[in-house]
Amino acid sequence: MAENKFVFLEERVADVESTRPSLTYWQDAWRRLKHNKSSMLGLIIIILIIMFAIFGPLFTQYTYSDQVNDFRNIPPTMEITQVSKDVNFYLSKDYGLLLVKDNGELVERFKIEPSDKDNINKVYNYHWGDEIVQLDFSYNLLPTKQGYDYDFTIKYQDKVYEGTTDKVRNKLYPFGTDELGRDVLTRVMYGARISLLVAFIATMVNLFIGVVYGSISGYEGGRVDNIMMRIVDIINSIPLVIYVILLMVWFREGGLWNIIIALSSVYWVGMARIVRGQMLSIKEQEFVLAARTMGVAKHRIIMRHLIPNAMGPIIVSMAMMIPTAVFTESFLSFIGLGVSAPMASWGTLANNARQGLQTYPYQLMFPAISIAVTMLAFNFIGDGLRDALDPRLRKG
Repeated sequence: MAENKFVFLEERVADVESTRPSLTYWQDAWRRLKHNKSSMLGLIIIILIIMFAIFGPLFTQYTYSDQVNDFRNIPPTMEITQVSKDVNFYLSKDYGLLLVKDNGELVERFKIEPSDKDNINKVYNYHWGDEIVQLDFSYNLLPTKQGYDYDFTIKYQDKVYEGTTDKVRNKLYPFGTDELGRDVLTRVMYGARISLLVAFIATMVNLFIGVVYGSISGYEGGRVDNIMMRIVDIINSIPLVIYVILLMVWFREGGLWNIIIALSSVYWVGMARIVRGQMLSIKEQEFVLAARTMGVAKHRIIMRHLIPNAMGPIIVSMAMMIPTAVFTESFLSFIGLGVSAPMASWGTLANNARQGLQTYPYQLMFPAISIAVTMLAFNFIGDGLRDALDPRLRKG
Protein backbone atom coordinates (compact mmCIF):
# COMPACT_ATOMS: atom_id res chain seq x y z
CA MET A 1 0.00 0.00 0.00
CA ALA A 2 1.39 3.40 -1.04
CA GLU A 3 2.45 5.73 1.67
CA ASN A 4 0.13 8.76 2.21
CA LYS A 5 2.27 11.81 1.57
CA PHE A 6 -0.49 14.38 2.20
CA VAL A 7 0.02 16.57 5.26
CA PHE A 8 -3.05 18.07 6.89
CA LEU A 9 -2.61 21.68 8.02
CA GLU A 10 -4.24 23.24 11.00
CA GLU A 11 -7.75 24.52 10.34
CA ARG A 12 -7.78 28.26 9.90
CA VAL A 13 -9.98 30.92 8.42
CA ALA A 14 -8.90 31.90 4.95
CA ASP A 15 -8.23 35.58 4.31
CA VAL A 16 -11.04 37.18 2.38
CA GLU A 17 -9.72 38.96 -0.65
CA SER A 18 -10.74 42.58 -0.61
CA THR A 19 -12.54 43.37 -3.82
CA ARG A 20 -14.49 46.36 -5.07
CA PRO A 21 -18.22 45.83 -4.59
CA SER A 22 -20.10 45.11 -7.77
CA LEU A 23 -22.06 48.02 -9.17
CA THR A 24 -25.05 48.21 -11.44
CA TYR A 25 -24.85 50.07 -14.74
CA TRP A 26 -26.42 53.20 -13.30
CA GLN A 27 -24.37 53.09 -10.10
CA ASP A 28 -21.22 52.85 -12.15
CA ALA A 29 -22.36 55.74 -14.38
CA TRP A 30 -23.07 57.90 -11.32
CA ARG A 31 -19.65 57.03 -9.91
CA ARG A 32 -17.99 58.18 -13.12
CA LEU A 33 -20.14 61.28 -13.31
CA LYS A 34 -19.17 62.31 -9.78
CA HIS A 35 -15.52 62.28 -10.77
CA ASN A 36 -16.20 64.76 -13.60
CA LYS A 37 -15.69 68.15 -11.93
CA SER A 38 -17.19 70.24 -14.71
CA SER A 39 -20.34 68.09 -14.78
CA MET A 40 -20.80 68.33 -11.02
CA LEU A 41 -20.29 72.10 -11.24
CA GLY A 42 -22.97 72.24 -13.95
CA LEU A 43 -25.31 70.11 -11.84
CA ILE A 44 -24.84 72.39 -8.82
CA ILE A 45 -25.49 75.47 -10.97
CA ILE A 46 -28.70 73.98 -12.41
CA ILE A 47 -29.95 73.06 -8.92
CA LEU A 48 -29.24 76.62 -7.73
CA ILE A 49 -31.02 78.10 -10.75
CA ILE A 50 -34.08 75.89 -10.16
CA MET A 51 -34.17 76.88 -6.49
CA PHE A 52 -33.70 80.50 -7.51
CA ALA A 53 -36.71 80.23 -9.84
CA ILE A 54 -38.99 78.33 -7.47
CA PHE A 55 -38.22 79.83 -4.08
CA GLY A 56 -36.68 83.19 -5.00
CA PRO A 57 -39.96 85.09 -5.55
CA LEU A 58 -41.08 84.05 -2.06
CA PHE A 59 -38.40 86.28 -0.54
CA THR A 60 -39.12 89.45 -2.53
CA GLN A 61 -41.78 92.04 -1.81
CA TYR A 62 -42.61 92.49 -5.50
CA THR A 63 -44.20 90.50 -8.29
CA TYR A 64 -43.20 90.48 -11.95
CA SER A 65 -45.88 93.10 -12.74
CA ASP A 66 -45.54 95.54 -9.80
CA GLN A 67 -44.67 99.03 -11.02
CA VAL A 68 -43.16 101.88 -9.01
CA ASN A 69 -42.89 104.63 -11.59
CA ASP A 70 -40.94 106.95 -9.28
CA PHE A 71 -38.10 104.41 -9.19
CA ARG A 72 -37.86 103.62 -12.89
CA ASN A 73 -34.49 102.91 -14.50
CA ILE A 74 -32.55 102.81 -11.24
CA PRO A 75 -29.29 100.79 -11.56
CA PRO A 76 -27.97 98.22 -9.07
CA THR A 77 -25.15 100.61 -8.05
CA MET A 78 -25.85 104.31 -7.62
CA GLU A 79 -23.41 107.21 -7.66
CA ILE A 80 -24.73 109.58 -5.00
CA THR A 81 -24.01 113.08 -3.74
CA GLN A 82 -23.68 113.08 0.04
CA VAL A 83 -25.32 116.00 1.82
CA SER A 84 -25.67 114.85 5.43
CA LYS A 85 -26.40 111.70 7.40
CA ASP A 86 -29.01 109.61 5.57
CA VAL A 87 -29.51 112.46 3.09
CA ASN A 88 -27.99 111.64 -0.28
CA PHE A 89 -29.06 112.69 -3.75
CA TYR A 90 -28.99 110.40 -6.75
CA LEU A 91 -29.38 111.79 -10.27
CA SER A 92 -30.78 109.23 -12.71
CA LYS A 93 -30.03 109.09 -16.42
CA ASP A 94 -33.38 110.76 -17.20
CA TYR A 95 -32.58 113.64 -14.80
CA GLY A 96 -34.77 112.41 -12.01
CA LEU A 97 -33.47 113.40 -8.57
CA LEU A 98 -34.02 110.90 -5.76
CA LEU A 99 -33.41 110.86 -2.03
CA VAL A 100 -31.27 107.91 -0.92
CA LYS A 101 -30.26 106.75 2.55
CA ASP A 102 -26.69 105.88 3.47
CA ASN A 103 -27.42 102.14 3.17
CA GLY A 104 -28.69 102.52 -0.41
CA GLU A 105 -32.41 102.50 0.36
CA LEU A 106 -34.47 104.62 -2.03
CA VAL A 107 -36.80 107.00 -0.22
CA GLU A 108 -38.58 109.17 -2.75
CA ARG A 109 -38.34 110.94 -6.08
CA PHE A 110 -38.40 114.72 -5.92
CA LYS A 111 -41.24 116.40 -7.74
CA ILE A 112 -40.62 118.82 -10.57
CA GLU A 113 -43.06 120.81 -12.65
CA PRO A 114 -42.53 121.74 -16.31
CA SER A 115 -42.25 125.39 -15.24
CA ASP A 116 -39.32 124.47 -12.98
CA LYS A 117 -37.25 123.26 -15.93
CA ASP A 118 -35.02 125.84 -17.57
CA ASN A 119 -33.96 123.83 -20.59
CA ILE A 120 -32.09 126.76 -22.08
CA ASN A 121 -29.79 127.38 -19.13
CA LYS A 122 -29.92 123.73 -18.00
CA VAL A 123 -31.12 124.46 -14.48
CA TYR A 124 -33.84 122.36 -12.81
CA ASN A 125 -35.59 123.12 -9.52
CA TYR A 126 -36.93 120.09 -7.62
CA HIS A 127 -39.47 120.34 -4.79
CA TRP A 128 -38.77 118.43 -1.57
CA GLY A 129 -41.47 119.45 0.87
CA ASP A 130 -40.82 123.13 1.56
CA GLU A 131 -37.26 122.87 0.27
CA ILE A 132 -35.96 123.55 -3.23
CA VAL A 133 -33.12 121.43 -4.57
CA GLN A 134 -31.49 123.00 -7.60
CA LEU A 135 -29.68 120.94 -10.23
CA ASP A 136 -27.31 122.89 -12.46
CA PHE A 137 -25.50 121.27 -15.35
CA SER A 138 -25.24 124.36 -17.55
CA TYR A 139 -21.44 124.32 -17.49
CA ASN A 140 -21.54 121.30 -19.80
CA LEU A 141 -22.18 123.83 -22.55
CA LEU A 142 -19.18 125.97 -21.59
CA PRO A 143 -15.83 124.90 -23.03
CA THR A 144 -13.94 126.58 -20.16
CA LYS A 145 -15.36 124.10 -17.63
CA GLN A 146 -14.91 120.89 -19.56
CA GLY A 147 -11.84 120.08 -17.53
CA TYR A 148 -13.76 119.92 -14.22
CA ASP A 149 -14.03 116.51 -12.55
CA TYR A 150 -17.77 116.84 -11.92
CA ASP A 151 -20.67 116.94 -14.39
CA PHE A 152 -23.28 118.82 -12.35
CA THR A 153 -23.79 120.81 -9.18
CA ILE A 154 -26.60 120.53 -6.63
CA LYS A 155 -27.63 123.50 -4.51
CA TYR A 156 -29.38 122.62 -1.26
CA GLN A 157 -29.92 124.91 1.74
CA ASP A 158 -27.59 127.56 0.24
CA LYS A 159 -24.78 125.02 -0.14
CA VAL A 160 -23.41 123.82 -3.44
CA TYR A 161 -22.33 120.18 -3.87
CA GLU A 162 -20.27 119.26 -6.90
CA GLY A 163 -20.86 115.98 -8.71
CA THR A 164 -21.01 112.57 -7.05
CA THR A 165 -19.06 111.67 -3.94
CA ASP A 166 -19.80 108.00 -3.25
CA LYS A 167 -21.28 104.74 -4.59
CA VAL A 168 -23.86 102.60 -2.82
CA ARG A 169 -25.66 99.38 -3.68
CA ASN A 170 -29.36 99.59 -4.43
CA LYS A 171 -30.94 98.01 -1.34
CA LEU A 172 -34.54 97.85 -2.61
CA TYR A 173 -33.68 96.60 -6.11
CA PRO A 174 -30.42 94.59 -6.13
CA PHE A 175 -30.65 94.09 -9.92
CA GLY A 176 -32.11 97.56 -10.56
CA THR A 177 -35.42 98.50 -12.17
CA ASP A 178 -36.69 98.69 -15.73
CA GLU A 179 -38.35 101.50 -17.65
CA LEU A 180 -41.65 100.98 -15.77
CA GLY A 181 -40.13 100.73 -12.30
CA ARG A 182 -40.41 96.93 -12.07
CA ASP A 183 -37.87 94.94 -10.08
CA VAL A 184 -35.42 93.29 -12.51
CA LEU A 185 -34.42 90.64 -9.94
CA THR A 186 -38.02 89.49 -9.48
CA ARG A 187 -38.62 89.46 -13.22
CA VAL A 188 -35.47 87.41 -13.78
CA MET A 189 -36.76 84.90 -11.20
CA TYR A 190 -40.15 84.61 -12.90
CA GLY A 191 -38.40 84.53 -16.28
CA ALA A 192 -36.38 81.54 -15.08
CA ARG A 193 -39.63 79.78 -14.21
CA ILE A 194 -41.03 80.29 -17.68
CA SER A 195 -37.84 79.54 -19.62
CA LEU A 196 -37.05 76.37 -17.66
CA LEU A 197 -40.68 75.19 -17.65
CA VAL A 198 -40.92 75.55 -21.42
CA ALA A 199 -37.56 73.83 -21.88
CA PHE A 200 -38.33 70.87 -19.59
CA ILE A 201 -41.86 70.23 -20.88
CA ALA A 202 -40.86 70.58 -24.53
CA THR A 203 -37.88 68.31 -23.97
CA MET A 204 -40.00 65.61 -22.31
CA VAL A 205 -42.54 65.74 -25.13
CA ASN A 206 -39.76 65.59 -27.73
CA LEU A 207 -38.21 62.71 -25.80
CA PHE A 208 -41.44 60.71 -25.87
CA ILE A 209 -42.20 61.35 -29.54
CA GLY A 210 -38.61 60.85 -30.68
CA VAL A 211 -38.12 57.60 -28.73
CA VAL A 212 -41.40 56.08 -29.93
CA TYR A 213 -40.92 57.19 -33.55
CA GLY A 214 -37.27 56.16 -33.74
CA SER A 215 -37.90 52.82 -32.01
CA ILE A 216 -40.63 51.82 -34.42
CA SER A 217 -38.60 52.94 -37.44
CA GLY A 218 -35.42 51.16 -36.35
CA TYR A 219 -37.10 47.94 -35.22
CA GLU A 220 -39.35 47.49 -38.24
CA GLY A 221 -36.69 48.38 -40.80
CA GLY A 222 -37.27 47.90 -44.50
CA ARG A 223 -39.99 49.90 -46.19
CA VAL A 224 -41.46 51.21 -42.94
CA ASP A 225 -38.08 52.56 -41.87
CA ASN A 226 -37.52 54.11 -45.31
CA ILE A 227 -40.86 55.96 -45.28
CA MET A 228 -40.53 57.17 -41.70
CA MET A 229 -36.98 58.46 -42.26
CA ARG A 230 -37.95 60.28 -45.44
CA ILE A 231 -40.55 62.15 -43.38
CA VAL A 232 -37.77 63.13 -40.99
CA ASP A 233 -35.61 64.25 -43.93
CA ILE A 234 -38.44 66.45 -45.21
CA ILE A 235 -38.79 68.10 -41.81
CA ASN A 236 -35.02 68.56 -41.59
CA SER A 237 -34.82 70.14 -45.03
CA ILE A 238 -35.87 73.47 -43.51
CA PRO A 239 -34.27 74.85 -40.32
CA LEU A 240 -36.38 73.87 -37.35
CA VAL A 241 -36.42 77.44 -36.03
CA ILE A 242 -38.28 78.49 -39.20
CA TYR A 243 -40.97 75.88 -38.50
CA VAL A 244 -41.33 77.13 -34.94
CA ILE A 245 -41.57 80.78 -36.03
CA LEU A 246 -44.22 79.92 -38.65
CA LEU A 247 -46.23 77.98 -36.07
CA MET A 248 -46.05 80.88 -33.61
CA VAL A 249 -47.21 83.29 -36.33
CA TRP A 250 -50.03 80.89 -37.19
CA PHE A 251 -51.11 80.88 -33.55
CA ARG A 252 -51.32 84.71 -33.90
CA GLU A 253 -50.40 85.23 -30.28
CA GLY A 254 -47.71 84.24 -27.87
CA GLY A 255 -48.30 82.21 -24.80
CA LEU A 256 -46.67 79.59 -22.67
CA TRP A 257 -48.50 76.59 -24.12
CA ASN A 258 -48.27 77.84 -27.70
CA ILE A 259 -44.47 77.95 -27.38
CA ILE A 260 -44.45 74.45 -25.89
CA ILE A 261 -46.61 73.12 -28.74
CA ALA A 262 -44.41 74.81 -31.33
CA LEU A 263 -41.19 73.44 -29.86
CA SER A 264 -42.65 69.97 -29.36
CA SER A 265 -43.91 69.69 -32.93
CA VAL A 266 -40.56 69.49 -34.74
CA TYR A 267 -37.64 69.21 -32.31
CA TRP A 268 -38.13 65.47 -31.84
CA VAL A 269 -36.48 64.59 -35.18
CA GLY A 270 -32.95 64.63 -33.72
CA MET A 271 -33.96 62.26 -30.95
CA ALA A 272 -35.71 60.01 -33.48
CA ARG A 273 -32.53 59.66 -35.53
CA ILE A 274 -30.43 58.77 -32.48
CA VAL A 275 -32.93 56.18 -31.24
CA ARG A 276 -33.29 54.65 -34.70
CA GLY A 277 -29.54 54.16 -34.92
CA GLN A 278 -29.50 52.48 -31.53
CA MET A 279 -32.41 50.21 -32.47
CA LEU A 280 -30.68 49.08 -35.68
CA SER A 281 -27.64 47.92 -33.73
CA ILE A 282 -29.39 46.45 -30.68
CA LYS A 283 -32.15 44.52 -32.45
CA GLU A 284 -29.60 42.07 -33.87
CA GLN A 285 -28.36 41.08 -30.40
CA GLU A 286 -28.94 37.52 -29.17
CA PHE A 287 -31.37 38.45 -26.39
CA VAL A 288 -33.66 40.17 -28.91
CA LEU A 289 -33.55 37.14 -31.20
CA ALA A 290 -34.38 34.95 -28.20
CA ALA A 291 -37.36 37.14 -27.34
CA ARG A 292 -38.61 36.88 -30.93
CA THR A 293 -38.23 33.12 -30.87
CA MET A 294 -40.30 32.95 -27.69
CA GLY A 295 -43.08 34.90 -29.43
CA VAL A 296 -42.81 38.10 -27.37
CA ALA A 297 -44.89 40.90 -28.88
CA LYS A 298 -43.08 43.67 -30.77
CA HIS A 299 -44.14 46.45 -28.42
CA ARG A 300 -42.91 44.45 -25.42
CA ILE A 301 -39.55 43.84 -27.09
CA ILE A 302 -39.21 47.54 -27.79
CA MET A 303 -40.31 48.70 -24.34
CA ARG A 304 -38.69 45.97 -22.21
CA HIS A 305 -35.49 45.24 -24.12
CA LEU A 306 -34.53 47.75 -26.80
CA ILE A 307 -35.26 51.12 -25.18
CA PRO A 308 -33.71 50.28 -21.76
CA ASN A 309 -30.49 49.23 -23.52
CA ALA A 310 -30.41 52.52 -25.45
CA MET A 311 -31.01 54.77 -22.43
CA GLY A 312 -27.41 56.00 -22.33
CA PRO A 313 -27.44 57.89 -25.66
CA ILE A 314 -31.06 58.90 -25.07
CA ILE A 315 -30.26 60.58 -21.73
CA VAL A 316 -27.21 62.32 -23.20
CA SER A 317 -29.28 63.62 -26.11
CA MET A 318 -32.02 64.77 -23.75
CA ALA A 319 -29.49 66.69 -21.64
CA MET A 320 -28.31 68.44 -24.81
CA MET A 321 -31.87 69.22 -25.93
CA ILE A 322 -32.68 71.25 -22.81
CA PRO A 323 -30.22 74.13 -23.47
CA THR A 324 -31.33 74.16 -27.10
CA ALA A 325 -34.94 74.56 -25.96
CA VAL A 326 -33.92 77.33 -23.51
CA PHE A 327 -32.16 79.23 -26.27
CA THR A 328 -34.98 78.73 -28.79
CA GLU A 329 -37.61 79.93 -26.30
CA SER A 330 -35.47 82.96 -25.45
CA PHE A 331 -35.01 83.70 -29.14
CA LEU A 332 -38.76 83.52 -29.81
CA SER A 333 -39.45 85.82 -26.88
CA PHE A 334 -36.72 88.19 -28.04
CA ILE A 335 -38.36 88.63 -31.44
CA GLY A 336 -41.77 89.17 -29.85
CA LEU A 337 -43.30 85.70 -30.22
CA GLY A 338 -42.99 84.70 -26.58
CA VAL A 339 -45.27 84.96 -23.58
CA SER A 340 -47.66 87.90 -23.35
CA ALA A 341 -46.96 90.94 -21.18
CA PRO A 342 -46.67 91.52 -18.29
CA MET A 343 -45.26 87.98 -17.99
CA ALA A 344 -41.68 87.74 -19.11
CA SER A 345 -39.12 85.09 -19.89
CA TRP A 346 -35.41 85.75 -20.18
CA GLY A 347 -35.80 86.47 -23.88
CA THR A 348 -38.56 89.00 -23.23
CA LEU A 349 -36.40 90.78 -20.65
CA ALA A 350 -33.55 90.96 -23.15
CA ASN A 351 -35.88 92.37 -25.79
CA ASN A 352 -37.24 95.01 -23.41
CA ALA A 353 -33.71 96.10 -22.52
CA ARG A 354 -32.50 96.25 -26.12
CA GLN A 355 -33.44 99.87 -26.85
CA GLY A 356 -31.82 101.21 -23.69
CA LEU A 357 -28.70 99.08 -24.00
CA GLN A 358 -26.22 101.96 -24.01
CA THR A 359 -27.94 103.85 -21.20
CA TYR A 360 -29.10 100.98 -18.97
CA PRO A 361 -26.87 97.98 -19.83
CA TYR A 362 -27.68 96.18 -16.57
CA GLN A 363 -31.24 95.51 -17.79
CA LEU A 364 -29.83 93.27 -20.54
CA MET A 365 -26.86 91.95 -18.59
CA PHE A 366 -28.77 89.91 -16.00
CA PRO A 367 -31.12 87.96 -18.34
CA ALA A 368 -28.27 87.45 -20.82
CA ILE A 369 -26.00 86.05 -18.10
CA SER A 370 -28.84 83.79 -16.92
CA ILE A 371 -29.29 82.33 -20.41
CA ALA A 372 -25.55 81.86 -20.92
CA VAL A 373 -24.92 80.25 -17.52
CA THR A 374 -27.89 77.89 -17.88
CA MET A 375 -26.85 76.71 -21.34
CA LEU A 376 -23.23 76.29 -20.23
CA ALA A 377 -24.24 74.28 -17.16
CA PHE A 378 -26.46 71.91 -19.17
CA ASN A 379 -23.67 71.42 -21.72
CA PHE A 380 -21.29 70.52 -18.89
CA ILE A 381 -23.81 67.96 -17.64
CA GLY A 382 -24.32 66.57 -21.13
CA ASP A 383 -20.59 66.12 -21.70
CA GLY A 384 -20.24 64.35 -18.35
CA LEU A 385 -23.18 62.06 -19.07
CA ARG A 386 -21.71 61.16 -22.44
CA ASP A 387 -18.43 60.17 -20.81
CA ALA A 388 -20.17 58.26 -18.03
CA LEU A 389 -22.74 56.38 -20.11
CA ASP A 390 -20.82 55.62 -23.30
CA PRO A 391 -18.67 52.52 -22.66
CA ARG A 392 -16.37 53.37 -25.60
CA LEU A 393 -15.29 56.57 -23.82
CA ARG A 394 -14.62 55.00 -20.42
CA LYS A 395 -11.05 55.10 -19.20
CA GLY A 396 -11.40 53.67 -15.71
